[in-house]
Amino acid sequence: MEIIEYRPRPDQLVYTFGGAEPVMRIKPGTALKLWSEDAFNNALTAVEDLSSEKVNLNFVNPQTGPFFVEGAEPGDTLALHIVDLTPARSYGASATIPFFGGLTSTDRTAFLQDPLPDTTWIYHVDSARSTVGFQARFGDFEVALPLEPMLGTVGVAPPGGEVRSSLVPERFGGNMDAPEVKAGTTVYLGVNQPGALFSIGDGHYRQGEGEACGTAVEGAMHSTILVELIKGGAPAWPRLETDGEWMAVGSSRPMEDSWRIGQVEMVRWFGELFGLHQMDAYQLLTQTAQAPIANAVDANYSVVVKARKSLFPQADAYGGLHADLRRRSAELLSH
Repeated sequence: MEIIEYRPRPDQLVYTFGGAEPVMRIKPGTALKLWSEDAFNNALTAVEDLSSEKVNLNFVNPQTGPFFVEGAEPGDTLALHIVDLTPARSYGASATIPFFGGLTSTDRTAFLQDPLPDTTWIYHVDSARSTVGFQARFGDFEVALPLEPMLGTVGVAPPGGEVRSSLVPERFGGNMDAPEVKAGTTVYLGVNQPGALFSIGDGHYRQGEGEACGTAVEGAMHSTILVELIKGGAPAWPRLETDGEWMAVGSSRPMEDSWRIGQVEMVRWFGELFGLHQMDAYQLLTQTAQAPIANAVDANYSVVVKARKSLFPQADAYGGLHADLRRRSAELLSH
């Protein structure tokens, strides 16, 4: 197994999916050890730092990549297995950004009101206890929350030569902000351009479902990723697999369309896994699916549709690739 380490310089960070030259070419089967900057470009390091003064909204969600995967062609399936996610700093930041978030008016849901207070929270990481500490800004309350690292952005270049902001989730992946994109998860993405041109970023030390205020506990991240390629079989929308679940992610507006996309993709996946007629898959999914909201704040909203493997007969997605990647992941971690 080839292992490549890569830490981008600030001038090598990219802020789009598509439109950027690859930072390197890699072969399927490669393990990448990557560093990524936080969503704010480390502009918020103290509670006195305000997003309106410190954060340049033209340069948020910096991406590490893109990586050109040799042999990847449109119609193929890129598999990215997340081996490990470890905070790269001893602190993370969250903020209420004026006119951004799920519980305030925005430029799209506009009201005649002042913005909520521009406020920053700094969470300190306790690595020994695997916690991040919340401290109230308007009182004395504090609590240690479990550290649950995830990647807010994982995506490939869009089709048709499009260039999309790293703030947007869509069928190419992108800023899905799904807590399920964590260590132990395999992400399946349809390849749209030669080489796939995938990138990652937007590390979160933890995040609730929906990312209500618009920012998680944002932090720089060390990520170990196993890269594989499946010829053909490209899913229409991102799919996720863990030891216990199959999942599909829909991203659109309004949110019910995100839910519909994820449901339709799971109906298709049930057909592939069990050879079911579309109507039977629709009925079975109706009685088994769970559908947590990943984010309700981005340019598109993301919904994850889940099916628990324990409810169904044994089935191997993509020839059992997830289980194989889990074995390789264990070998990598043991060295």
